[in-house]
Amino acid sequence: MAVTATVLFVLFTVVTTNKNTTSNNLNTKVGDQNVTYNFMENYTTTQPTEFDSTSPTPSSSSTEEPVQPTVPAKPLPASGRLLTPVTNVDSVCPCDKHKDVCDINCCCDRVCSEEVALFPSCSVDKISGKKMLCSRHVASYSLGSTMDGYSELQSSVRKETNYDIFCIQSQNRVDGLSHPSPALPTDSSFDSLFKELTSFIFGSEETSGQVSSAELQASSGYQYGDVMMTAGERGMFMLPAAAVTADCIDNSPAAFLKDQSSGCSRHVILEQDCGALPALSMDTYTNIQIFAGKNKDAELEVVPVEVASVVLQSVDGTQTELKISGGGNVNPVLLNPSLCAHVVLKVVYMMKYNPAGEIVNVSVSLLLGFVREGELSLEQKFHITFVQEDGEEVAVHYSGNPGYVVGLPLVSGTRIAEGFARSMDPRDTLSLLHSAEDQDCLQGTHQRSPVLFALDSVSGCTLRLEDTANCSLVFQLLLDVLRGPNHAQYVASFGNSPLDSPIDWVPIKNNFNPGEAHICSIPLSLHLEIEWIKYGSLVNPQAQIVSITEVIQTNTTRLDVLSGSSSTLSIMSSVAFIPVSSTALPGYRATPTINGKLPFDFFFPFV
Repeated sequence: MAVTATVLFVLFTVVTTNKNTTSNNLNTKVGDQNVTYNFMENYTTTQPTEFDSTSPTPSSSSTEEPVQPTVPAKPLPASGRLLTPVTNVDSVCPCDKHKDVCDINCCCDRVCSEEVALFPSCSVDKISGKKMLCSRHVASYSLGSTMDGYSELQSSVRKETNYDIFCIQSQNRVDGLSHPSPALPTDSSFDSLFKELTSFIFGSEETSGQVSSAELQASSGYQYGDVMMTAGERGMFMLPAAAVTADCIDNSPAAFLKDQSSGCSRHVILEQDCGALPALSMDTYTNIQIFAGKNKDAELEVVPVEVASVVLQSVDGTQTELKISGGGNVNPVLLNPSLCAHVVLKVVYMMKYNPAGEIVNVSVSLLLGFVREGELSLEQKFHITFVQEDGEEVAVHYSGNPGYVVGLPLVSGTRIAEGFARSMDPRDTLSLLHSAEDQDCLQGTHQRSPVLFALDSVSGCTLRLEDTANCSLVFQLLLDVLRGPNHAQYVASFGNSPLDSPIDWVPIKNNFNPGEAHICSIPLSLHLEIEWIKYGSLVNPQAQIVSITEVIQTNTTRLDVLSGSSSTLSIMSSVAFIPVSSTALPGYRATPTINGKLPFDFFFPFV
């Protein structure tokens, strides 16, 4: 992809020559190091009269007012081309420091035609033009060996393509790539300079002129970074975020096409704020109507926010999905002076848009919970993501294409009749406990971290022996804490395994059978062994998961004996990635065969 360079502020001065001098950088390679040299390029152009300026640059010693232009400046052309340099790269030699004298190991020095046979190497083996150009000439110098053991110079000039996304394909300046210092604009010349320098639209020469700035301004759809407009008193779509401190700022606008995740805290007085503070109620985040486009004067559709799901989190952290029918709301309620229920803890927006930049659908998922009076502050999380409307119902985040990328989450799912199902949230996948200080296994909320490919990890929590009175109940609670909510049954073998292909999903094997024990048996650790291989060619192998096993270890002795004199017991969870690739051997995929056929009269006239 190439972009066209332009200059946002230029002031042309009267010249008396038709040659422009440009200072270029020479990028050379000396052995394994890159060295940059400078040389001057002369561009021969015929400057059109419409670009001649009638406003001279004022002198610093002059006390007179600058002469103002009598004719308004004409705008720059909408497109241009790269001027052909007069100085070729094969005629430039950065290491030629002495005139008419051969410099040692300077292969580009034309005086060294005889001495080059004794050079062991070239001090400069590559010379090129500016790196910013999409296409440039490169001169290469190397040494070969003759039959007698002497060195022989091998030089070539080739055209090299720059695949950088920000390379210069064409430019609309008449003075090449040189950038003279412009004069400061004045109050009287600002309008003419603004019209002259703001008419350029980025694009290739073939597509320039098809889109104008007026058309972009008249477009009803949003552009990247635009603030989304809403109907009603708000005027703009807000997404609370933290400012300098961790406190929530409610008047923070969300920008179009900018995925955002934020977390902040609020200081809440339950008796006053439980039913009165809007930030705690789900109605604040669901009763919103967003304009489909940014031009409110046009007859644009108003898109309401649809409630996708509402999950209620209990005091002990258990989550249950609520069924809300008829557009009802679950408002915060003060159960007692020290406990407020149905408070918004997490808000996740998903916005669908079409290629015109118009919003077509907005859905929100909420997590409601409880707030106690003793808590220092209320922690809230907000997330917004944008998905282009392309016929798919959900946006799927991949962890590789096709092989897994180191550090990305494993893709997990559950088996359904149509294939496999997985969460839209990339963080809602196979996970382990996130270690925290004094984390109790049975009390409070448990933070979890996704299992990241090729990264081994160990975490855990603390179990108090006084909480193990009901052994069977503790056994199941610990198992759920170690496995996490929505325990995954399958893991994708590749980072982009399709949901409708069963052969691309690996089941999580588990041979754990608690059976009947004569003592209180609880899970002490959960360990995941993930075997993976490098699949494909030697040039570009792809990481593939071939097996995953869940290993659960339980106690075989009494818990008080196992813990010694301590009243607590450590419960561990861990994951290990084991490479099981066989040794790669180069060779043919299939042994080549000779399929030769002779003409029917090959042995004529002998047979």
